[in-house]
Amino acid sequence: MSALATTSSVALSSKLLQSSFKLQARAKSCASPSFVPSSFLATKKYQQFHSVGQQSSPSVSRNLRRSRSASAIRAGTSGVDDLSDSMKSFFSSFGKSDAPQEVAPEAQAPDSDTPASGHSFAQFGAGCFWGVELAFQRVPGVTKTWVGYTQGATHNPNYRDVCSGTTGHSEVVRVEYNPQECTYGNLLDVFWSRHDPTTLNRQGGDVGTQYRSGIYYYNDKQEQEAKESLEKQQKKLNRKIVTEILPAKRFYQAEEYHQQYLAKGGRFSTPQSPAKGCNDPIRCYG
Repeated sequence: MSALATTSSVALSSKLLQSSFKLQARAKSCASPSFVPSSFLATKKYQQFHSVGQQSSPSVSRNLRRSRSASAIRAGTSGVDDLSDSMKSFFSSFGKSDAPQEVAPEAQAPDSDTPASGHSFAQFGAGCFWGVELAFQRVPGVTKTWVGYTQGATHNPNYRDVCSGTTGHSEVVRVEYNPQECTYGNLLDVFWSRHDPTTLNRQGGDVGTQYRSGIYYYNDKQEQEAKESLEKQQKKLNRKIVTEILPAKRFYQAEEYHQQYLAKGGRFSTPQSPAKGCNDPIRCYG
């Protein structure tokens, strides 16, 4: 009887945990509510993935402490050595079998396109890309924005791949701007204002390496400004900033339904204004 009661209790706890994960996944994506299969949600691997940034897993916590103690700013090289610290930490939580066996050369290459004449690209990761994109859409001098994935190990990832936590990509916004109308410093100010740069692999209830804080520069000038900006921002905070500053790599545009998601109406079909200079509060999920 005791063994039967224990088995029933474990089964009930498992069902409750699975239901909780399904609700969180559904809240994150309205346009694609089944982006994470239920079979994956019930696995130990997902439970470990979900616990990143919390204290429920000793092995994950140790990895996070090591990541926090390491420098968050590092110069990229190539191949496996060029994976970000947070990405390495995440893979090491699950063992070698869960990490990509190879890093696709295409994923480490520069963008496959170029900005319009007289314009520049900038790339930022600050949690879920929907609200971050809308913030940049409103900046005078920004001419285009895209949401997508970068800094991972695989070529041509999709949303399901990135949310599985096995590719190492970050959700980012790529911005095309006119330096005559908008400085890179202006974009950095928006970046810092839109998220908490002291939480590793997490923004609010969104947990995972795809939500890590990152600035991905396209040239030496952007790199220098980014590092100087981080130093200034650190003086304003009493917790260590964990933002990674790395060379920009191949940007993979996200699925069309993610593009300008909040301006199109979001999950509640209520469009939010992308007008230049608009200061309306941003509802991050619609």
